[in-house]
Amino acid sequence: MSHFAQPVLGRRQFVLISTTLDDVIPEGHDVRILDELLRTQDWSGWDAEYCLVRGQPPIPPRVIASVILYGLTRRIRSSRVLEYMTGHNVDFMWLTEGRTIDHSTICKFRTRFKKQLKALFRGLGRLAMTMGLVRLGEVTFDGTRVKANNDRYATWKAEDVEKQLAELEAKFGELLDESERVDAAEDERYGLQSPSALPSDLVDAKARHQRLLEAQKELAEADAARHREGLKTPAQLPSTDSDSTVLPNKEGGYAPNFTPTVAADTHRDYIVDAEVIADANENTEVVPMTERVEEAFGQRPEAVLADGLNATGPNIVGLEQRGVEFLSPASAEEKTEGNPAVRDDPRQAVPEEAWPKLPISPHTKKLDKSCFVFVPEENVYYCPRGERLPLEKTKPDIRQGQKITLEVYRCGDCAGCPLAGRCISDKSRGGRTVTRDRFTPDRERHAAKMRQPETRARYARRFHAGETPFGWLKHVLGLRQFLLRGLEKVRTEWLWACTGYNLRKLILEVKRLRAQFAELATEAVN
Repeated sequence: MSHFAQPVLGRRQFVLISTTLDDVIPEGHDVRILDELLRTQDWSGWDAEYCLVRGQPPIPPRVIASVILYGLTRRIRSSRVLEYMTGHNVDFMWLTEGRTIDHSTICKFRTRFKKQLKALFRGLGRLAMTMGLVRLGEVTFDGTRVKANNDRYATWKAEDVEKQLAELEAKFGELLDESERVDAAEDERYGLQSPSALPSDLVDAKARHQRLLEAQKELAEADAARHREGLKTPAQLPSTDSDSTVLPNKEGGYAPNFTPTVAADTHRDYIVDAEVIADANENTEVVPMTERVEEAFGQRPEAVLADGLNATGPNIVGLEQRGVEFLSPASAEEKTEGNPAVRDDPRQAVPEEAWPKLPISPHTKKLDKSCFVFVPEENVYYCPRGERLPLEKTKPDIRQGQKITLEVYRCGDCAGCPLAGRCISDKSRGGRTVTRDRFTPDRERHAAKMRQPETRARYARRFHAGETPFGWLKHVLGLRQFLLRGLEKVRTEWLWACTGYNLRKLILEVKRLRAQFAELATEAVN
């Protein structure tokens, strides 16, 4: 006799009472809670996209959206895997009520409803606020890198495009000559005919030629911008997903990437805003993020916490004007602690014995800008030797993707200065220069605030709330490369993922509240 467990129900065994899908899914299962949460939302905007008077009746959009979002909470992104699940997994079968959905329907659905998806994201956010998950007291802002759907080596440089253009123009000429020769032969044999459509090879060549011309223009503009920034390496343009940008990866090397951003409420790490940009300058999204949050929730965040790259002048001033406190480590231009250049009378020279303590810039390996003291009343800087650096000129510049106007101050008495070797760059053709812009006082004031111990303690809360969403989205969900191509489709894919993350938060909160209520009810009975 076998000691192994025997089948509970043979495959050919008849049953008197059949089991329903509802019997298989236990009470309190995640899929039941997800279905309850999504049924609270307005789906009329989704339904309005369908024509319901002809053709085969479509699957309700709420059902397809539920499958996509439930799949995300189960770490499933692939449309083909979702198709399999709807026909084989009882929780997905319960969710679709026995309908099967093919992968092509899921693929098209994911990119069709961007406006409605944004409304769903906001609707769930307002629900989260009523449940206490969102308070908007402090909101973290951060960005990350996610690879585009583009091979890291499938990129164009200006020289590559020029070479391909030359080859294509030669081929284009051959195709055109061949087309004219065939037309002439047919006209001679059959007489004049009505103009025929261009051969498919010629149409494809013309489309590719236009695409290469556009790439050539984009690369020329990118190379000019890199030249202005002092970068010598040529710009690269991804050839598959041209909306992406070649950026360094944390895993090493360079690859076509997008920069997704997330704003999360520090109370329970709930995502209150999600966006994707094509370049690395995420700091340009800080102020627009607060406006989008206000539009979605009806109120602005009281404070925004972000990393040091976002502590730009426009962000500091922009958030102050909107009544939002900004906490972000400043690249302090005025290093006061232990800096002998900070003195009561900047016209007096720093004692020679204190010169070794003057801060050195890690980038230029020369005296740091903090060694030069600005006197607003005179509109001049004073160097450690007490020499004046008056205003020489102004010039436009771009810093971290934001346009500013720089004021250039230059010293005219550097010849013979004993500090010249430590102060002036070897490439400099004149005296030492120091730059300033209209946001410099704001950055200095911001840096002073961030040096306060209580501000640092508050800022420490950013690390958990700011990194938790990215940890789940990239490590747990596996979203390290986008499935879709093009900025708009990538934005929609990111919004689906962030909505799935938020739904997971809501499901866990509903479970917690119901367990707490059951415990209280038990205590009341006893």
